[in-house]
Formats: sequence, structure tokens, C-alpha cells
Amino acid sequence: MQISNKVFVVTGAGGGIGRELVLNLLSKGASVAAVDLNLDALNGTYEAAGEKKEKVSLHQVNLSERMEVEALPQQVIDFHGAVDAIINNAGIIQPFIPVHELDYEKIKLVMDVNFYGTLYMVKTFLPHLLERPEAHITNISSMGGFLPVPGQSIYGASKAAVKLMTEGLHSELKDTNVNVTVVFPGGVGTDITKNSGADSGKKKEATPEQMKKLLTPKEAAEIIIKGTEDNQYRVLAGKDAKLMDRIYRLNPKKAAALIAEKLK
Repeated sequence: MQISNKVFVVTGAGGGIGRELVLNLLSKGASVAAVDLNLDALNGTYEAAGEKKEKVSLHQVNLSERMEVEALPQQVIDFHGAVDAIINNAGIIQPFIPVHELDYEKIKLVMDVNFYGTLYMVKTFLPHLLERPEAHITNISSMGGFLPVPGQSIYGASKAAVKLMTEGLHSELKDTNVNVTVVFPGGVGTDITKNSGADSGKKKEATPEQMKKLLTPKEAAEIIIKGTEDNQYRVLAGKDAKLMDRIYRLNPKKAAALIAEKLK
């Protein structure tokens, strides 16, 4: 998909990968509707846009509330005149604890934001996207969406749901103007644990040396946008995601054991 002169909606745009997605798109000549629950964070993204601020609109939305999402397309169209693509980047993780220790309120929140938030965005914007000459849906799953991570089983389940829904959308929309991409990031150096309100639980914090091996949010955003530009079916972001994808395809049990051992 050509990026220049297109209107993108980016969720989770207040920081991390989402902010870098906004800045990358702006640098390629797109206009962006930046969506996030945190208005202060959105304002930070707006300031980071510098001279391209006039191409950015800010939208404070709770993605787990369907009515708020359903009000969003008209707001975007009123500001930008149209909408050509959505990147469903927003997501939260759970505390790093087993399922039997996780309360139902946290389980519901993770599913509501990660899966239902993505679903609401897709169903709400798709009628508008189908009216455009060329359109795109990019959904961010996770390496944890195809590979089980102990202490993140519900998060993984939510991202696996995003994975399969996105792949189904690709098949349903293959004869339309709307292209669909699913992205599987590996480790990325973001504040998702803090922003999710999820303490590390039994998981040790990453060391500075380990942090150096993670993708930066900027690098992850570049990979995601490149996948969107090229209309890729699936995008593996990071060496760890690519490696574990290969191992998982050959031996799922071994791949799961490797991750479990690494997290001890």
C-alpha cells in the first residue's frame, strides 16, 4: 500500500511502538489519527510530530468500550476527510503469574483490550475502508500469539485470537480493495509492563545487556510499516520472533520448552 497522502488510524499511539508508527507514517507523507486512552501520552506524540502536527488528530478512546470505538470513524473523517488504513497496535499484558493465580477482572481486561478492542476497530472501520480505492488493516499480534509464554497465558490467548481473526479477514477480503497484515513482534524495549499496570510477578526484570538485544520501538515500527507497504501476509518483527517461528513450526513442544527454560 502506498503510504503518502493516505489517512491512517493508529491505536496505542501515546508511546512506544505506537508513537513511532505515527512518526514513521508522517515522515512518509501520511496523515494520522492517533488513538490512545492516555491523553497526556497522546499530547506527547503530538509534540513529537513537530512541523507535521497539522496532519495529526488526537482521539482519547477506551478501546474496550464499543460505543466509543463506533464514534471514532466520523471523528476521523471530519478531521481528515477519509480513512484509508488502520493499525491496531494497542495492547496490554497480564501480571507474570500463572492462570490459576490470575483474577477474572484482569483476564477480562486483557481480552477486552487486546482482542475485543481490535475486533471493534475492524468491524467499525471496515465499511469505510471498503469504499476506498486502496485500503489496509494491520493487526499487531505477538510472538506470544503462536508460542506459549509461562505467566502470560491469557495475554497469549488474546494475541492468538488476534492472529487467527486477522488471517480469517485476509481470506474473507482477498477479492476486495482491503489488504490485511498480521504482525508478530518479538521482544521490544517498551514500557508495556508499566503501562499495563502489570507488575513483573515471578519474572526477573531484563538486564541492561538483555535490553540491548531487544528491538527498539523505532525499529519495530519500521518493520511494521514496511510490511504494510508491501502488503505482506504476516510479518515477524525481530530475530527472536523469526527464530522461534522456525523452531515452533518444526517442533512446537520443543519451542515451548525453550521459552519456559529461558524464563526460569
